[in-house]
Amino acid sequence: MAQEKYRVLERIIKGFANHRRLAILDLLKKRPEQTLDDIVETLGIGYQNASDHVRKLAIAGLVAKRSDGLNVRHKLTPRAETILAFCKKLE
Repeated sequence: MAQEKYRVLERIIKGFANHRRLAILDLLKKRPEQTLDDIVETLGIGYQNASDHVRKLAIAGLVAKRSDGLNVRHKLTPRAETILAFCKKLE
């Protein structure tokens, strides 16, 4: 049972252990409900790159997605808020 708990923690940590993913989390904290196009434009990264990072954040339970017509909007989960607070303490 303990091994599974550690695997879950590993998935979460790997989810945010990247400078681009941390930048996406920070952006979504400041401006929730961003589309992938918004993220790409604001951070100046490629669409496929941003899509892959957002997917990994969602798998880790750090980003929630919501359909809005043809767009998908992204926002932080409570877990991501905790992660960002933790990261700020490390600065």
